[in-house]
This record gives sequence, structure tokens and C-alpha cells, in this order.
Amino acid sequence: MTTPIILTISCPDRTGLVAGVTTYLAERQFFIEETHQFGDAQTGWFFMRTVFRPTREPWHPQEFAHGFGPLAERFHCVWDARRVNERPRAIVMVSKFDHCLVDLIYRVRTGGLAMEIAAVVSNHEVLRGLVEREGLGFVHLPVSPSSKARAEEALFDLMERERAELVVLARYMQVLTVAASERLAGQCINIHHSFLPSFKGAHPYAQAHARGVKLIGATAHYVTNDLDEGPIIEQMVERVDHAATVGDMVRLGQDLEAQTLARAVKAHIERRVFVNGRRTVVLR
Repeated sequence: MTTPIILTISCPDRTGLVAGVTTYLAERQFFIEETHQFGDAQTGWFFMRTVFRPTREPWHPQEFAHGFGPLAERFHCVWDARRVNERPRAIVMVSKFDHCLVDLIYRVRTGGLAMEIAAVVSNHEVLRGLVEREGLGFVHLPVSPSSKARAEEALFDLMERERAELVVLARYMQVLTVAASERLAGQCINIHHSFLPSFKGAHPYAQAHARGVKLIGATAHYVTNDLDEGPIIEQMVERVDHAATVGDMVRLGQDLEAQTLARAVKAHIERRVFVNGRRTVVLR
């Protein structure tokens, strides 16, 4: 069996695009296994994810690009094609909380997330032992107002050395600079509780408990210049009642954070997520 290829396309919505793509693939004896698309009438943009299987190996990306290029140019497409078994490399950034990190490591180790953790970066030393016991590289990058720019340059150097294409903020309690956010556009996923914009600052669960909230949740989104307001990839919620203690809410919230972040990362590495202005399109 040949290895399937994932083709992703985003472009201005036009008549004939789907027909053009599927005809191109069929004429070259590529077997289409699945295809999903969405046209946004509000923005006028079209998004498409197609999985196809070559009838022979090896599949040559350069050869495909040479042939598909003119069609993509005609429809003004931003596109990408890569083998489904390619495992993207990610840098995971943490501070002191370990629940999201531990969950990601477990899912990668057991095959639930088809990616590689190239390194774990932290502004504290607290989680070094945990990370190194898992056989992963741990990089300590202290952050202060005067050193933040240098720490971020060190991060980008690390990404280049490790050939990492994704950064996952797994409860990294530092705000990236505008320059770093712009440089990581569409390549950096953050997780936080879904109380925002309410209950900002320290001890959000204690604040929520004091107000008697009835829903606990988590949100995963791409990082942008607008703090915690980037395009949302995934959200989860659970109900709580008057009997829940602050500790109960923290434990539930951390579980939701881990699950939500894992779902968002999985959708991203499977190339199902398209940025559509301030929103995302997530093709299932």
C-alpha cells in the first residue's frame, strides 16, 4: 500500500475549484480517500482538505508541486501537500504546572498524537526532572523584562536547530512579545481556562468559586498580538454546582485544559485547522 498524502488548500471561493482539484488528481491516477471543504459566505474564502493515495511509490513532492502549481496559481491558492505519516516536531513550553505537559508526553508516547516533542522549554527549573526522565531535552530559558527578547531569540534558534514547526504553550505563564507572536503566526497554540475575560490574574478558580459559576471550561487557540484572543481551535466545558470546592474546580479545570489542548494539537498536526480571519475552520 502506498502512503496517503494530505493536500490542504485555502483561497478565494470560486466556481470550479473543487472540480479542478479532483480532476487533476484523478487524471494522474491519485485515489481520493476523503475530502472535506467549506466555503465561508461572509469572508468569501474557501478551505479544502483532501487525502489521496498515489498508485505508485515513491511520491515526489517536487514533481507534484510542478504539476499542481499552475492550477493553484489560477485559483490563487495557498496550499500544502505532505505524507500523512510525517511527524511534525514541536517545542513544548511550560512554567510550573505539569498537567498539560504530562498529558502531551503520554499521548505522543502511546501514539495518540502523531508528532515528536523536540524539546521542552521552561522559564523555571521545576519540571526538569520529569522531562529528563522521559528522555526529552529540557531547556531552561529564564525570563525577565530585560531578558525576554533574548529568551525568545534563543527559542527561535532552538526551533531552527531542532527543525520544529510548532510551539505548544502548555501552561507557559509568560506573555510573548508582539514580534514573537507575529513570527509564530499559525504555529503557536496556547491553552487557558475559559473564564476570560472574567476572573483575570491570580487564582481564577477561587474567583470563579466565589461567584458561584456553573460552568468550568478550557480554550485552545493560536497565539496572536491580542492576548488570549487568537483564533479559537477547540473548547470544552463541564457543569459544576454549589457543592464543588475550589479544589474540585481546579482538578476539573486542569483535566479540561489537558484534553482541550491535546484535541487542538491533534487537529493542527493532522492539518485540519485553517485560520479564517479572527476565527478558524476545523475540518473534521
